[in-house]
Amino acid sequence: MMSRSYTNLLDLASGNFPIIGRDKERKRFPRVMTLPGSIVELDDEQASSVTSENQSSITGERMIIVSNLLPLKAKRRPDNKGWSFSWNEDSLLLRVKDGFPEDMEVLYVGSLSVDVDPIEQDDVSNYLLEKFNCVPTFLPPSLLEKYYHGFCKKQLWPLFHYMLPFSADRGGRFDRSMWEAYVSANKLFSQKVIEVLNPEDDYVWIHDYHLMVLPTFLRRHFVRLRMGFFLHSPFPSSEIYRSLPVREEIIKALLNADLIGFHTFDYARHFLSCCSRMLGLEYQSKRGYIGLEFYGRTVGIKIMPVGIHMGHIESVIKQADKELKVEELKRQFEGKTVLLGVDDMDIFKGINLKFLAMEHMLKQHPNWQGKAVLVQIANPARGRGINLEEIQAEIEENCNRINKELGQPGYEPIVYIHHPLSISERMAYYSIAECVVVTAVRDGMNLTPYEYIVCRQGVSGDEMRSELSGPKKSMLVVSEFIGCSPSLSGAIRVNPWNVESTAEALNESISMAESEKELRHEKHYRYVSTHDVAFWSRSFLQDMERTCADHFRKRCWGIGLGFGFRVVALDPNFRKLSIDDIVAAYCKAKSRAILLDYDGTLMPQNSIIKTPSAQVLSLLNRLCVDTKNVVFMVSGRGRRSLSDWFSSCKKLGLAAEHGYFLRWPQCEEWETYDQGSEFGWMQMAEPVMNSYTESTDGSGIERKESALVWHYNDADPGFGFSQAKEMLDHLESVLANEPVAVKSGQFIVEVKPQGVSKGVVAEKIFTSMTNNEKQADFVLCVGDDRSDEDMFELISTAVSRQILSYNTEVFACTVGQKPSKAKYYLDDSSEVVAMLESLAEATDSPATSDEETHISQASRRFSHFSIA
Repeated sequence: MMSRSYTNLLDLASGNFPIIGRDKERKRFPRVMTLPGSIVELDDEQASSVTSENQSSITGERMIIVSNLLPLKAKRRPDNKGWSFSWNEDSLLLRVKDGFPEDMEVLYVGSLSVDVDPIEQDDVSNYLLEKFNCVPTFLPPSLLEKYYHGFCKKQLWPLFHYMLPFSADRGGRFDRSMWEAYVSANKLFSQKVIEVLNPEDDYVWIHDYHLMVLPTFLRRHFVRLRMGFFLHSPFPSSEIYRSLPVREEIIKALLNADLIGFHTFDYARHFLSCCSRMLGLEYQSKRGYIGLEFYGRTVGIKIMPVGIHMGHIESVIKQADKELKVEELKRQFEGKTVLLGVDDMDIFKGINLKFLAMEHMLKQHPNWQGKAVLVQIANPARGRGINLEEIQAEIEENCNRINKELGQPGYEPIVYIHHPLSISERMAYYSIAECVVVTAVRDGMNLTPYEYIVCRQGVSGDEMRSELSGPKKSMLVVSEFIGCSPSLSGAIRVNPWNVESTAEALNESISMAESEKELRHEKHYRYVSTHDVAFWSRSFLQDMERTCADHFRKRCWGIGLGFGFRVVALDPNFRKLSIDDIVAAYCKAKSRAILLDYDGTLMPQNSIIKTPSAQVLSLLNRLCVDTKNVVFMVSGRGRRSLSDWFSSCKKLGLAAEHGYFLRWPQCEEWETYDQGSEFGWMQMAEPVMNSYTESTDGSGIERKESALVWHYNDADPGFGFSQAKEMLDHLESVLANEPVAVKSGQFIVEVKPQGVSKGVVAEKIFTSMTNNEKQADFVLCVGDDRSDEDMFELISTAVSRQILSYNTEVFACTVGQKPSKAKYYLDDSSEVVAMLESLAEATDSPATSDEETHISQASRRFSHFSIA
């Protein structure tokens, strides 16, 4: 088998891909478009961004699945010469390929569960790639200790299960060296992915919390790589997660994926809350799909619990029957009602709580003594978790105490099995259990109930199972804190911390009428059999395709250092304002209209001092003195503030309160949008706003002459947003018959007269210039928020409405890289001021013959602010 691997990053960056065949008919995505520049790596290495200008020669799509462990079993050969490998049939990731198209190749990247000598690593790698399509990542033992047993198991895993390190001996405190090991291990995984990756045609699907920063390493090299991430553990509430010192690094790394998957809405909601509180991102739901806008990219949020592999479970059931293990267990527990627990040994599985509930049930319902048996299978711990020895000792102590107190000759109420069982042995126990009990206090998914349901259904056509001739039935008592709980509506859900209620649930599960057990089982089996692992992987792939398709319609490039790296994706027609272009057009123009917003445009949004600087006032005066210019300040501020601040700019036009008040250049009087306006609606709106202000700490009301604005930027983000949405509906209802518009903006809800907008102001200015036979042949309009989009929209239709000519040079520019109706952007207010300085210098020049000199000088001054 020929390896589809790139030998090194230099080959990859130069486009020297191995030729393995071509498919001329294959439909390909557009090539990557990038802006020139360099990206600094997380270390001192030179970053290489693959732009895919050369056509890839590798045909067909491929899925690269990246996980901490490969789905393989490995052991030394008896002669101690080399290794023996086989598929791990119990691995969930081995089964995801069932949901992919038949012609999609699946490649696995991950580490091995054994330590391979460095001398053997090359041979093992070649063998696994050829025979198993697996690419092993070899982690040095010292790195593995700090990465997996350290940061993963002692910091991330407890935190994601809601355990805070309140003291050093009750959970690992944050250790910077462990975090560095985690980052280093993720980088090693990324290097293995890059070796085999074809960025044009491959998908990359990363799994679980061990590799949460891997998306950043891959995205730095491939800005258009189709990449998904699925978290198999819980994601904690924002209050818990935000205690992690590297919280932002991990969140930003995850946002470099195209699609992020979770088992339940709770986990996704917690993640979205972290994005809102830490990064100010708000999610949107469109046609059932949840997305986060992050620098122009829409990061999809997928909620889909994983399923089981039906075929594998059924084959194991047959194997258990052939080995007669079911019959053996039936004889062992003859005359007994068996409740079954199957859990990994760790502190979050609630095994001890289960024992206490069983004890309470037998004491409250003594008729079950001698009849009901709880069989608890404790699988070996997956890692060296915290407090593991303590919890094991406590479980064994309670087991012995309960058996001694409530046991009888020939009867033990709790059968505790704490040695490894094969999967066929586990299926045999499922077959004889009347109820499966899961009392985990926190668990990502837990597929034990799914396996039990399929096992109790049996295998169609298997005559060896006598129970198939009778009705199928199963019962479940499950914790409400596990991922599979929402999908099992027929299960008895419990709070495992409440031992008494869990005990009653145990009694109910085995005392329930047989007909009801059958109905519950039928409902569960219908869901589990249709929502298997193939359904899960197919659904994830479809959502990844849909999410990534939008990114290929945009221009993408990477910016930022370290874990601040992100990909900016913008519409192909949306680009940074070129100083050369605008100065050239400005110098040629004979009649110019310049419309400027104030807050967030000339003045930084977060600035405490709101009054204009001497530099800004000087710039405005220099622009206004040119007789070719009509300059307007179009703001949401009140007319009193604007009059006071810009009193020295006599030739500056002012539009206050989004255009309700308008003052033309060299005029002292203010025009009002509608002289006959009545403001009785304010007496109706203000009490409503007051009620929300009183109940929302950090909010306040701004009273303007023509409008009321409710601000909540200092309130709790989640609560403020919820209150704003409720207020919007409330005000729309109260003011339904009033001539006003109720609108929401960035941390505001505003009520203002209908028809008032910055777009109307722009229309008045352009119309006035046309009527005075000075139709603008140069338009500059700059703003930063939603209200300025009205100006940009008006400008886009101005030509068809004949208030601007076809020859007009239009520069509609938004501040910040974000979706906008403007064609251009500048990064911040400092760049806006620098751009105006360039125009002012062109205005100051007495001769237009030196136009090229002006452009060159302005370009050099502005280049300091341009991004690479």
